[in-house]
Amino acid sequence: MSPTNRTVVVTGIGATTPLGGDSASTWEGLMAGRSGVKPLDGERFADLPVRIAAVAAVDPGDVLPRPLARKLDRSAQFALIAAREAWADAGYTGKAGEAGTVRPERLGSVIASGIGGVTTLLDQYDVLKEKGVRRVSPHTVPMLMPNGPAANVGLEVNAQAGVHTPVSACASGAEAIGYAVEMIRTGRADVVVAGGTEAAIHPLPIAAFANMMAMSKSNDEPEKASRPYDTGRDGFVLGEGAGVVVLESAEHAAARGARVYCEVVGQGLSADSHHIAQPEPTGRGIAAAMQNLLDSTDLKPAEIVHLNAHATSTPQGDIAEIKALRKVLGDDLDHVAISATKSMTGHLLGGAGGIETVATVLALHHRTAPPTINVENLDEAVEADVVRDKPRPLPEGPIAAINNSFGFGGHNVVLAFRTV
Repeated sequence: MSPTNRTVVVTGIGATTPLGGDSASTWEGLMAGRSGVKPLDGERFADLPVRIAAVAAVDPGDVLPRPLARKLDRSAQFALIAAREAWADAGYTGKAGEAGTVRPERLGSVIASGIGGVTTLLDQYDVLKEKGVRRVSPHTVPMLMPNGPAANVGLEVNAQAGVHTPVSACASGAEAIGYAVEMIRTGRADVVVAGGTEAAIHPLPIAAFANMMAMSKSNDEPEKASRPYDTGRDGFVLGEGAGVVVLESAEHAAARGARVYCEVVGQGLSADSHHIAQPEPTGRGIAAAMQNLLDSTDLKPAEIVHLNAHATSTPQGDIAEIKALRKVLGDDLDHVAISATKSMTGHLLGGAGGIETVATVLALHHRTAPPTINVENLDEAVEADVVRDKPRPLPEGPIAAINNSFGFGGHNVVLAFRTV
């Protein structure tokens, strides 16, 4: 096969989410239909209109050594934990350049964040105001940089083919994985560690999202607050964590005898050019991204049996996505089992595409679609097959799945995966 059109496969996965501190516990939580949304304790959240969030099940400070953790923003901590799991899961026992690994100049790191080190920025500003200049941490700038997670993961594995950070709001994690695929297909790398991370559970982002009317205010029933496709949905619930995959050229994976989860078929990209925050109501941009995926790959709609939807639980966004699916897939949408895992994890913003890619890969690997919880009254405009309340087996034989991620600014990213 041409070195500029190489097959890309997934050989490792890692995650730390509101459902668990690794990919296995996260998948277990998804299969159980468990919500990770909880009340936010503490005086600083008491006066907010939104007092719930999907906080990470395992605090990164309990995993990483304290001297390391204090030099990393929370978003970078999550990314490093997920990347370490994915790297080990792919069968690597040391940094690039060591025995049994990849050459450093053939390894890349692409880790995205929609907001970056926002908690570091805000917390250190409080230190400046309350304690003075000398108490501001000298690590502040490397910690708040949006490329901090990608850089730290790159340092961890000795990636020298390139370290990158695409920033496209809530589509960032998916765009990072798509970028990594292109790094391998164009011959710039053989292996790339890719995904998304976010840690923005702080009063300012919550107040800002709430004032935009983007977040659920169901403070009295946290576990039911994220309810994609339900007639009572009233906005997303903020989550935190990271999802990371190890991608390799099929040739590189085969040469070292690596276990392969699935093939990455490709990506579809588009922009709405409609509004800085509102979704285009007809799904025009989403449909364009999906069509771009089909036009640029050999994927056929008949192969697609599962979708991990963007489905944030906003009144307009959920319906626009369904309209786009129907427009592009037509009757083939009827055999697509749709899961909205944000109903359990909340919305991880730039990290969403990362953990939802992990969920999509595992759905293919286990041939099981996760449930969508909290759909008590399905919106009649959702003319599609939503997997509700309990997992559903996926068909035998060759099958494919897609993962949708969209972001403020009109960014649309569609990723496709296929069994091998």
